[in-house]
Amino acid sequence: MDWIAMTTGFILILMGLYGALTDRNILRIIVSFTVANTGVNLVLVAVGYMHGRTAPILDKAVSAADAVTRIIDPVPQALVLTAIVIGLGITAMMLTYAYKLHEEKGTLDISKCRDLKW
Repeated sequence: MDWIAMTTGFILILMGLYGALTDRNILRIIVSFTVANTGVNLVLVAVGYMHGRTAPILDKAVSAADAVTRIIDPVPQALVLTAIVIGLGITAMMLTYAYKLHEEKGTLDISKCRDLKW
């Protein structure tokens, strides 16, 4: 099961990178970065998964003495939650820049925006 999530995550990363490097429309580039970000999150979750262990909740089902051998480390899950929030903020910022670019230039094609190139 974990290899399926890992493989899917790497495929999403490659799809996102391919879309970001080959397209000229800035909205499609933003979507490609978002797809790659989702792939990275999926790979992080797959790395933190351990077969046969349970959620990191200490209750009657898992005693404190058995917690080391029976629960999953919650740090990768916390990192993924943080990465999701950061990715959402970065996507919102990129969309705002794309909107401002469209307002000023009238196009979303990045090959037509050469004002800051040397």
